[in-house]
Amino acid sequence: MGSISLRNVGVVAGETLFQNLNLVLSDGDRLGLVAGNGGGKTTLLRAIAGTAEPTHGEVVLSRGLTVGYVEQDVLSRLLSMRLWDAVADALPPEARRDEAWRVDVALDEFATPVAFRDRVLAELSGGWQRLALIARVWVTQPDALLLDEPTNHLDLARIFQLEEWLNQAARSIPVVIASHDRRFLDATTNRTLFLRPAESRFFSLPYSQARAALDEADAADAGRQEKELKEAKRLRRNAGELYNVGINSGSDLLLVKAKRLKARAAAIEEAQKALHKERSGDIRLSNRDTHARVLVTLDGLMVTTPAGEPLFRTGLVHVFKGDRIVVLGRNGTGKSQLMKLLVRAMAGEEIDGARVTPSVVPGYADQAMSQLPERETPEDFISRRFDVPDQRAKSLLAGAGFAIEKQGRPIGELSLGQRSRLGLLALRLAEPNFYLLDEPTNHVDIAGQERLEAEILDKQASCILVSHDRAFVDAVASRYFLIEKGRLNEVDGPEGFYRQMQAAGA
Repeated sequence: MGSISLRNVGVVAGETLFQNLNLVLSDGDRLGLVAGNGGGKTTLLRAIAGTAEPTHGEVVLSRGLTVGYVEQDVLSRLLSMRLWDAVADALPPEARRDEAWRVDVALDEFATPVAFRDRVLAELSGGWQRLALIARVWVTQPDALLLDEPTNHLDLARIFQLEEWLNQAARSIPVVIASHDRRFLDATTNRTLFLRPAESRFFSLPYSQARAALDEADAADAGRQEKELKEAKRLRRNAGELYNVGINSGSDLLLVKAKRLKARAAAIEEAQKALHKERSGDIRLSNRDTHARVLVTLDGLMVTTPAGEPLFRTGLVHVFKGDRIVVLGRNGTGKSQLMKLLVRAMAGEEIDGARVTPSVVPGYADQAMSQLPERETPEDFISRRFDVPDQRAKSLLAGAGFAIEKQGRPIGELSLGQRSRLGLLALRLAEPNFYLLDEPTNHVDIAGQERLEAEILDKQASCILVSHDRAFVDAVASRYFLIEKGRLNEVDGPEGFYRQMQAAGA
């Protein structure tokens, strides 16, 4: 039986990420690790894997336990290898000849097409590169598994496949998963750790149930603190009254009592700890008004590949003010190409089959945030693009979660989560009245996702969305369109498509 024990584990990296972590993970325990961007998830995974040391405490593995750690990024040296060779590279040199069969077994578990196994890793999609990283670790037959954002770049079929694999192949070993995908966490975990700088919270529950328990605990803490601070205020008021009476009457006894009451009030106030607030920057949207009822009309719009090969055609589609449309479809069916066509049409280009109301002011963000200039700093970008003074730009960036030192770095050096937040800030400042969002929650932490959902609903934003994030889709969509068999058709909901993807991933 394998186990991972955290004993008073804490990490300080300029500021405290987490402290006093004490828990034991045993066979069959699948822990979801939840925190905001930069909240210490990767740091804790590295400490468990033994590639980094905690500032305080220790990580203790049971005797002989081997840990497999799937990191987020592909090593550059692997990109020039064939997929098969990249997985085989993880085996000890002496085992690569006699136990090469294990590579094919690992790739078979992820239904890897034979033709893909001979392709160079750099030529494959981000999703297949992600599965290659998991296969590289699994081929070593680890006794425990650590996964850092495993659903990044995966389409829904592969996400469902990974869920099934974790619940079957990895069901009997300790597993730790750091992820912002709420549905994935619900499907694959039975324990949840919310990392916090002061006091992290652990629940023997999957994410959604744990989140409800966390919200209840936080509300209880807030209520308790409010009650105790009211008591401290009452004691100080009473102390002040006793002091005045004692001074006027010359009573030393009353002065002593007043002093004691003040000391009790001070002790109560000192015992109060700051209630946790997610450090993620605020995400807000704007929604410039338009009096038009129909914002976009598609009528026989042909969507093609960049090379001009047909992908699908729309029928007659009216997009009304306030519509929140989600476009569903398998990878490669043309969702992103549709978004790019709409961006061009909204910029004034004549696109056959697409009519845009003149009052539409578009806001567009793709999943790579490619609209951001990588060589500029966030401060320069916001100042120049939106003609705001430097101090105002700094204030806006701080509100979006950018520390001063991050504001002066080239955008290309920022994390993907930070770039996503910068892109969403730029969207707000553009003051659009129609949003085109292609995978907007990629790399955004759960607090940010929930804030974006709330903003879309509160601002009654008109939008067309592409997303693999099932929780996000369920929260915001009002209409659904599915690309299937060369057509774009409206459907009642996403459930049928999800079932198709689950079957495809099985």
